[in-house]
Amino acid sequence: MESLNALIEQIIADRTLITATLSQLRSKGGAAFTKVQIKPVELRGRLHYQLAYTVGPKVEHRNVVAEEAAGEIMSLLRENFRQALLCTVDADYQVLISKKYKVSILTKSATKQQAANLAHNRRKQYVLDEGEPVPFLVELGIMNADGKVLTRKYDKFRQINRFLEMVEDVLGDLPSGRPLTIVDFGCGKSYLTFALYHYLAVREARELNIVGLDLKADVIAHCSELAARLGYDKLRFLVGDIADYNELDQVDMVVTLHACDTATDAALEKAVRWGASVILSVPCCQHELFGQIENELLSPLLSHGILKERFSALATDAIRAKLLDLMGYRSQLLEFIDMEHTPKNILIRAVRSSGGDMTAKWREYSAFRDFLGAKPYLERVCADLLPSGDPE
Repeated sequence: MESLNALIEQIIADRTLITATLSQLRSKGGAAFTKVQIKPVELRGRLHYQLAYTVGPKVEHRNVVAEEAAGEIMSLLRENFRQALLCTVDADYQVLISKKYKVSILTKSATKQQAANLAHNRRKQYVLDEGEPVPFLVELGIMNADGKVLTRKYDKFRQINRFLEMVEDVLGDLPSGRPLTIVDFGCGKSYLTFALYHYLAVREARELNIVGLDLKADVIAHCSELAARLGYDKLRFLVGDIADYNELDQVDMVVTLHACDTATDAALEKAVRWGASVILSVPCCQHELFGQIENELLSPLLSHGILKERFSALATDAIRAKLLDLMGYRSQLLEFIDMEHTPKNILIRAVRSSGGDMTAKWREYSAFRDFLGAKPYLERVCADLLPSGDPE
């Protein structure tokens, strides 16, 4: 059974399974089902395997995450079935298991037709393709040297691609004909900073300069060493605070991911004053409004701490988006990654635009702010940039 276990683990790890059928029960009456069919499906952007159990005239479905699929299949083969057909992109494997658990595996190369993915099995097309080595992903331990994404790092791989999809959507809004200047506030370990550099400088052949800023000196030292190894000579990392950074007069794109509480607002203010064409911000720890919101009509909600915290976070980001609109941007709130991985999954994407009826936008914003009894930091520090000129 060890060789069978190794084969199944390899197929699942390589994500090459198209379909599998487990059949021929070891003992009649030993299980309610008589056959199990398996296929890969993508649910909420994450790879799962769907198990379809034949129970009499009915079929019952169950989905398991990719990390548990190999163990689930082997458990079924050990306890219930003596035969399996595994159809993969590379080959078909006919598995026969004797009563004494002796395993025979017959291999047949797969045809092109078998390798073609059907709708449910279609692998998502990413900006960075799986199977093609990307130097920074290899260095960061997300891919191996052959371009295979490591199983435990697949969620990070998806997050990076999701981020790049959002960048890809706004490429046309960035200046052309000159080098781009980009600042990443609170860059941390800089997975997305390296991704941004690779995508724009290597893939899109854009001239650019990127600065990553963070308070942790050891993290910045590590990122600087990695940038040097990769030959990313236009990517610099600096130790510093968002509010104190004054090195540049103009920036084309500002990225701020998981800056805590009003640090996000400080980064947004910098971006607006620089006249950034694009702002990408994933806020974190929105505490400011929690202590400010007062409204008797909302007391059934605000009287519960957990609800007040979540409502305050959503209201904070709604206020930020509306204030950016009032300062000449077109803002969107987008889902960054699945809620199951982190509740901090909202990304504010703002693109500089021609504006519109600012008077109507201000009335809408100020009515919402006053209804909540909020006094937002971003409004206070950007008072001279807002159409009212003097926030109440």
